[in-house]
Amino acid sequence: MRRGMVTTALVAGLAMAATACGGGGGGGDQQSGGELSGTVTFWDTSNDAEKATYKKLAEDFEKEHPKVDVKYVSVPFGDANAKFKNAAGGGAGAPDVMRTEVAWVADFANLGYLAPLDDTPALDNPGDYLPQALGSTRFKDKTYAVPQVTDTLGLFYNKRLLKEAGVEVPKTFAELSAAAKKIKDKTGATALYLRGDDPYWFLPYLYGEGGNMVDARDKIVEIDDDAGVKAFKAIKDLVDSKAAVTDATDGQENQLKALKDGSVAMAVSGPWDIEGVRAGKEFKDKKNLGVAPVPGGSASQGSPQGGWNLSVYAGSKNLQASYAFVKYMSSAKVQQQTTEKLSLLPTRKSVYELPSVKNNEMVGFFKPAVDKAVQRPWIAEGNSLFEPIKVQMNKVLTGAATPEQAAKAVGDSYRKILKDYK
Repeated sequence: MRRGMVTTALVAGLAMAATACGGGGGGGDQQSGGELSGTVTFWDTSNDAEKATYKKLAEDFEKEHPKVDVKYVSVPFGDANAKFKNAAGGGAGAPDVMRTEVAWVADFANLGYLAPLDDTPALDNPGDYLPQALGSTRFKDKTYAVPQVTDTLGLFYNKRLLKEAGVEVPKTFAELSAAAKKIKDKTGATALYLRGDDPYWFLPYLYGEGGNMVDARDKIVEIDDDAGVKAFKAIKDLVDSKAAVTDATDGQENQLKALKDGSVAMAVSGPWDIEGVRAGKEFKDKKNLGVAPVPGGSASQGSPQGGWNLSVYAGSKNLQASYAFVKYMSSAKVQQQTTEKLSLLPTRKSVYELPSVKNNEMVGFFKPAVDKAVQRPWIAEGNSLFEPIKVQMNKVLTGAATPEQAAKAVGDSYRKILKDYK
């Protein structure tokens, strides 16, 4: 993706603009007799199964604030990061509010593109948020986002296919590989769809071998150690043995289709795919979808912490309405609605006490998984750490590089990105 060019003067100018506009609640906003008014442009990065719900929620905010016009814009996740940087870096076309992936917040804040939200109406009752979700909103002792939903990965499985094959839900990738031939012989399905196109899905293999990308505290690159090599070997072995099928592109759609039509028995995904999977013919009976912890590797088991936050653009011309919109969209009421409609996990502690949330089957699984999820490094370069993995995953899966070569190449790339890391 093309990255926006940013000069030091522009970053400083945006930061000054945020202060002048009242990043802490000052002027520059459109008010009418104390009532919020004007336009708030909202870039929503949710998927096809979710966006209708978020559009409706934006419309509900307009009903509460009839003088505010929310311009809802659905932006594909794959385009959103570069599109926002280009708009913010060019000083035109950026939204007032954006649904930001957790790894983007530190990056955008470091560039001066986000308004600090401490002591603004946007950050309502911060003590009610899960600590791990709130952690992804902080950068250099300031808060630049509000947690909207949190998530991690789990193993989605087709109960019927596993029952027909006579196999148990695997607790490790080794168990999955061992069961693959039986699943194929008994049902015709491939055991696993392996996301080879997205580096986020590489992390459970890395964590499963006891590894990590970097140690942000001590500034050490870790991905090129033995665990990194074993992780690349693990994904290669699953594909080579035909225990898994993969695709270098369009993995999201291809995985969803494979699960829905029963051509694979299992896939690693998150809460955002629950409704999409249940729309398939294999899951007309919703009880046929099972979710279990992501299988472990030879050393441990772990999945990355993910989720989505709401951020306000530092150059917004309507900060007060933007703050109010963020407060509304992250409120307990809205989080309850998104859990009930989409089975997404709330970020507010209080929402988990509500009966409709407490009794949600998928929340019942994913909440303990989120509590144990591995924190990613919330550093400005955090999002840049994924592209080197993506490149080397492709090379390993196509035979263009060995696991050893791939791990070394990623480590070398990290040291170029993180110049002060060993």
